[in-house]
Amino acid sequence: MKKEVIRLSDISSTNDYLQQQPTPMPDDMTVAVASHQTAGRGQGSNRWESEAGKNLLFSILTSPVSVPVAQQFVLSMAGALALKQVLDRYTGDITLKWPNDIYWRNRKISGTLIETSVGGKTLKRCIYGTGLNVNQRQFLSDAPNPVSLLNITGKETPLDLLLDEILQSFDHYYALAVGGKHDVIVAQYNAALFRRQGLHTYKDAATGKLFDAAIHHVGTDGLLHLVDSQGISRTYALKEVKFVI
Repeated sequence: MKKEVIRLSDISSTNDYLQQQPTPMPDDMTVAVASHQTAGRGQGSNRWESEAGKNLLFSILTSPVSVPVAQQFVLSMAGALALKQVLDRYTGDITLKWPNDIYWRNRKISGTLIETSVGGKTLKRCIYGTGLNVNQRQFLSDAPNPVSLLNITGKETPLDLLLDEILQSFDHYYALAVGGKHDVIVAQYNAALFRRQGLHTYKDAATGKLFDAAIHHVGTDGLLHLVDSQGISRTYALKEVKFVI
């Protein structure tokens, strides 16, 4: 894919910046990279902590018109797999925590906020907004379990090199998504899931009750399918269930 990379210093949010940019052609993408975000966003009202100049803060704008709206979660899967493929070169124990966080063991190294625009039955635009903890040594927010690549490896990683590797990997997985190779993406995503094996504790958002369950699968609709310790199937959408860590 043809890439336009826009480098920014201080900005509220790279996602907000790309919301104001024109939609690229389906074979192109626009990338906004910031050294610091004053209002980096996560899911809901969450905020992303990042020390200026220490981490990767970037958003990718694409036009995935060939992906059916009902299967748009495959785009989230593709983006997560691209990050994992690169991080696997630097360390072991990288997994994908549903829906689109990247974990090292029980700690969060990356999060992505995906925003789509729909026209009729077509996805017009998709923005991937990613924060990846790279060279930050300490985290001061009340986030429960952040970790950086520096914390893991003990070495600093050049941000430009890491971004280039991620964009190359993104090219590969995004091409699979828009090319209809969803089975490949789904299989790899499910195999890489955080807590993929065994029973683990979850909290049902509606009832507030804890339960133990095993992951069965996640599909292109984005729903998390669990089987609890009683053998009962449970299906959850985003924010309907919480991992107890």
